[in-house]
Amino acid sequence: MCCREGFERGINPAADYPTEQEPWDALIERMTYLFSDEFLQSVHPFSGHLRATLQREGDLCGSVPASVVAVCDAKLSNLCKILNPKVEANPFLALSFVMRTAAQLSGSVVTTKGNLSIQKKNPYPSEIIELIDIQKSDSLQNTMVEAVHIPFSLDKTVQPVRLNILSDGYYLDAIAQKLGVTDANKVLLSRAIGKASSETRLHFAAPESAMLDVSADLVNLEGPLNVRASYFCGQSIYGDAIMASIGYTWRSKDLFHEDISLQSYYRMLISKMPSGNYKLSREAILAAELPSVFTTKSNWRGSFPREILCSFCRQHRLSEPVFSTINLPLKDQSSSRSHKEMSVTEGVEQETEYANGRGIATGDQESVESASMFRCKVKIFSKCQDLIIECSPEQIYKKSNDAIHNASLKVLSWLNEYFKDLSMPVEKLNYLADVLHIQFYPENFFKAFLLCSSVHSLQHRGKGRKLPEIRSVNVPHTSPDVCSLNIEGLDSGVCPSTESLLCISYSVSLVTEGKHVKQLLESNDEFEFEMGSGAVISPLESVLTQMSVGQSAFFSMNLPPCEYILASTDDSEGIISLLTSETCCLDYTVTLLCVTEPPEERMEQALFSPPLSKQRVEYAVQHIKQSCATTLVDFGCGSGSLLDSLLDYPTSLEKIVGVDISQKSLSRAAKILHSKLSTKSDTSIKSAVLYDGSITDFDFRLCGFDIGTCLEVIEHMEEDQACMFGDIALNYFRPKILIVSTPNYEYNVILQRSSLTNPEEDPDEKTESQSCRFRNHDHKFEWTREQFNKWATELANRHNYSVEFSGVGGSADAEPGFASQIAVFMRKILPQEDDVSENENSAQNCKVVWEWNSVDRSDSSL
Repeated sequence: MCCREGFERGINPAADYPTEQEPWDALIERMTYLFSDEFLQSVHPFSGHLRATLQREGDLCGSVPASVVAVCDAKLSNLCKILNPKVEANPFLALSFVMRTAAQLSGSVVTTKGNLSIQKKNPYPSEIIELIDIQKSDSLQNTMVEAVHIPFSLDKTVQPVRLNILSDGYYLDAIAQKLGVTDANKVLLSRAIGKASSETRLHFAAPESAMLDVSADLVNLEGPLNVRASYFCGQSIYGDAIMASIGYTWRSKDLFHEDISLQSYYRMLISKMPSGNYKLSREAILAAELPSVFTTKSNWRGSFPREILCSFCRQHRLSEPVFSTINLPLKDQSSSRSHKEMSVTEGVEQETEYANGRGIATGDQESVESASMFRCKVKIFSKCQDLIIECSPEQIYKKSNDAIHNASLKVLSWLNEYFKDLSMPVEKLNYLADVLHIQFYPENFFKAFLLCSSVHSLQHRGKGRKLPEIRSVNVPHTSPDVCSLNIEGLDSGVCPSTESLLCISYSVSLVTEGKHVKQLLESNDEFEFEMGSGAVISPLESVLTQMSVGQSAFFSMNLPPCEYILASTDDSEGIISLLTSETCCLDYTVTLLCVTEPPEERMEQALFSPPLSKQRVEYAVQHIKQSCATTLVDFGCGSGSLLDSLLDYPTSLEKIVGVDISQKSLSRAAKILHSKLSTKSDTSIKSAVLYDGSITDFDFRLCGFDIGTCLEVIEHMEEDQACMFGDIALNYFRPKILIVSTPNYEYNVILQRSSLTNPEEDPDEKTESQSCRFRNHDHKFEWTREQFNKWATELANRHNYSVEFSGVGGSADAEPGFASQIAVFMRKILPQEDDVSENENSAQNCKVVWEWNSVDRSDSSL
């Protein structure tokens, strides 16, 4: 390889070494210095090895493994990369350069045939030896260092080992003993794993073919590839390997060492996955999950998306991600000709407040951003600069950092899906990529992640497993993921909802069948996350939706991937023994400590008393009382806030019905309604029913009600579905009165200005309507007054209804109108029509989930 190729690969050479011979000359000069009397006195990692080898016995005294020379001196290592950039992935190639250089220094160093070691030809002067204080110790003290043994065979398990390092010995001799070779000269070292300053490396024995001809490029070697070890360091590792954190560091003559346990190994393994990286940053491996939505900075917990993506690229030996933000001036956002692209490099990000991932950011980071919007593109390249992934989201944000974090999260989400199913077909990967505005290049992508499927056992237990067969409890489930659920404590009435900020305490234990053995794996006294963002595993979130503040839940789950279990416990050996000898499951204990209202409610409460949500319910209750209706259906009833409020007022209602697609919300509504209906003796209600079903599907049981309500529901649907609901409700269900409320998008500027907390944000800033974000990240749209009026008027005209407009919060006479806009549809009765026309279609697309009857004052859940 020539110097020019090194320059093209970014190895920093060519200006200093314009010809191929010059780096060779520099390599000889560097090697001469490393084995000089002067160098031995320096405090340098390689000099530490030299000093240690001078305490070895006989012919091995002062003999240094060639691999140590290749990896422990940064200048020499860089010169090897200049000669051939493939040194980066092939440690044997660096060995050949080192040995060929040593062969040219026969006057000063000695190389032994058939051995990968180098030794100073002439002994060091006695005064130098005395100066560096090398002396034999009469009493042999030893240091025990924990490490892990990684077999090359995937059928064998990773095991802990202990290195016994003698005070006057060479630590690589102890590692050689564990690898089954005679001495340290046959031990090869990988590059450092993790940070550049780390001494965590993989140590392995050189194949016999590596010692046959040191004058040739040692590239095509025969031997069993250690896939797991190679995956960790991005270099070709052959045979069994020892992972240890031990060595000599700058500015210290003492041997540095840290223990590496099985837990450390598995934590390093899961850190190479996007979700695993996030779990580790949250210190919640068995509870946290990579969020699907980038929430505000105040609610995001753990490493930020950009940090995780950069870490992921470093872990997999990829180039740093390239972020390109596109500056869209507010006055000309539609014109692509005014776009200004800016390259963003690692380390320039400033602390800022982040926006919701589905909307527009609020507040200014710098004055230059105050008149701009931003979109971000992300590109990921291999070390060879092959394009692997390109993400070009369409969303725009008011701050460049918001755009960067959201684009990063899209890439991470897609990568996370791949790591969950490493055998995923290309067609499915392409489909998921299209959804996230990602383009990936299969040939380059699979080349970059070639070893992943052989190493991770995630969802691939049985093929390429690293652990013996694990026996998992298989018991009937109350839901797809949770079994044996038990919730204790009084219902406080304070329940979580989407975008609520929850604080919980939890513990997770591994238990055997029959609960004869129970071992704690993970616990957390205060764990915060935002509901609905996917920041915890879905079974845990499912349980929390059924709880209120102060309650505790106890439930069991089948075992997750074994890497997560072993990364969570500091007794990996004991856990492996338990997993392979007993039938096990995980027991969770969770307490809901507190719930902070979601941003929408917090914003509303800052301006409205009573809260806007309560004003909407009171508006509907007043219309219901005035209408003298006897039957009511609440479309999208959620947790039953309207139906619950109706029971606090005297009305003429005899039958109330709620419909929703969320079984969790319906479960909560049933609990609330049953409690009230069973204790109230003065209610006029004779029956109550809750249906699980979509309000866009016809069901004849929802036809002919006196009054229908649909409060803050349609904005959670796509716009075409909202229009479909309007047509179905007025053409088929045909209530005499239908009340529909939805947010007024024009009012968001006031709500969001009231919630500013950053002192850099200007409350008097003139914010254009298009720069406002939606009130809830689950909203698919939010209409202006004109859009809502047009929709409601056309809908009423089509189906023989009249419509009146009103609202709550704000005023119709002052800009920007009501905070929540309301349309009240009233059916026009024609002389030839009956009050309730018969419908020949008897379709039942809804399922009864709860029913109450006043005759025996009991309920039933189906």
